[in-house]
Amino acid sequence: MSGTETPRTDRGDESTDDEIERGPVAHSKPPRRLTWQKLVTVPAILVAILLLLWLYAGNVTLDSIARNALTASLVQTALWQQIKLVAISTFFVLIIAIPLGIALTRRAFRWASPPVMALANIGQATPALGLLALLVIWLGIGQKAALIGIIIYAVLPVLSNTVAGLKAIDPTLLDAARGIGMSRSGTLTRVELPLAVPLILAGVRTALVLNVGTATLATFGGGGGLGDLIAAGIRVQRTPVLVVGAVLTVALALLVDWLASLVEVWLRPRGLED
Repeated sequence: MSGTETPRTDRGDESTDDEIERGPVAHSKPPRRLTWQKLVTVPAILVAILLLLWLYAGNVTLDSIARNALTASLVQTALWQQIKLVAISTFFVLIIAIPLGIALTRRAFRWASPPVMALANIGQATPALGLLALLVIWLGIGQKAALIGIIIYAVLPVLSNTVAGLKAIDPTLLDAARGIGMSRSGTLTRVELPLAVPLILAGVRTALVLNVGTATLATFGGGGGLGDLIAAGIRVQRTPVLVVGAVLTVALALLVDWLASLVEVWLRPRGLED
């Protein structure tokens, strides 16, 4: 053997030396979930819309009919009725569509998925005004018929997104969860639902905006809401009354969509963020 030793070329040592020379690697901070743009933009737009509406209503000439239709108490009552219609209908949509979507993805009930989805499609494909008219004939005039019509119309987005979100999960993840001893309920609550949350929340957000628009039709069934102002403005041919009802409906839809977007960001699992 020769007296000269072969120099070691250990790549691990080289990388270690390089890391020592470069210093510790700086880990980038995760992106913020809520940026100031997301928090400020929509509220600023809403404030501008309401300010313009206030300036318009304060400067336009109103006759006695328009003034009687736009009293503060009537506008507040119509707005509160609209909010109640949207809140109650959305609550029932959630407790119907999400559990039903979960059931349709279970092995025992998969056979029922095609007819149930077809029925939900029929409910939304039916014109909302025609559906409300049928419900009024059946149940009579009042908020009950309006609420049922709104619920039927808004079930599809939440139901279809719940089914799609659960079906899109990689089966190997479910096998791994069961392989470590998780029960079926544990797999559902700790693996499937968290992974399906983004799609489910997108469906809920769509249903909320649909509910705001559909609730304006409740006026034709005696359900109240901002549709009362819109219908009154058309009926008595008073543009200011129509404008107030329509602008408040748009503002409410924007507000609901913004709040839903904040909840969507807040509930989205951190591991699924872009």
